[in-house]
Amino acid sequence: MSGTHQHAGGGHAHGTDGTAAPYRALAVTASNRASAGVYEDKGGPLLVEGLRAMGFAVDGPKVVPDGEPVRELLQEAVRSGYAVVLTTGGTGISPTDRTPEMTRSLLDHEIPGIAEAIRAEGRTKVPTAALSRGVAGVAGRTLIINLPGSTGGVKDGLAVLAGLLPHAVDQLHGGDHPQPSAESSAQPATTSQPDASVSAAPRGDDPR
Repeated sequence: MSGTHQHAGGGHAHGTDGTAAPYRALAVTASNRASAGVYEDKGGPLLVEGLRAMGFAVDGPKVVPDGEPVRELLQEAVRSGYAVVLTTGGTGISPTDRTPEMTRSLLDHEIPGIAEAIRAEGRTKVPTAALSRGVAGVAGRTLIINLPGSTGGVKDGLAVLAGLLPHAVDQLHGGDHPQPSAESSAQPATTSQPDASVSAAPRGDDPR
């Protein structure tokens, strides 16, 4: 992103003229039947709505069959420089559910906590949410996250992402780590002793 710098807050980058330029996001539906016109894609439009509410400039939903077409579309999205790609569908345990494998093949590293949080949110409503195999991670400068195929699963996933996705994108693009000034860099490093009352707290009481 030449001529821009990022800030933590909403899905936006700041242009050199001070105006907010939204990060680009892509919504993808992986479904053999929806791509064949057997039924209407309902999850994809929910992704678009949710991403726009977070401040992203959204393309899609792109509807493709599960499997290799998903990998090809994700690969093109990474090449095109999307900041975020959210997918819905293809995360279950049936033989045709291959979105996690297609996604994982492109990732430089996974962020398992995101996928775990989405599953945990779903399990509060339906036990079968634990069967979702969705993954999340980074490919290049693109954050890719798999959501379940059901509309309920998409809504649960978006509820989780609303609290972390804009910050995650800012962090991925360096906006959350400002460079220290020359003056502060010249100061000697100091250490402080941890607060005994905090360090003594058992791990289970950690509020984070």
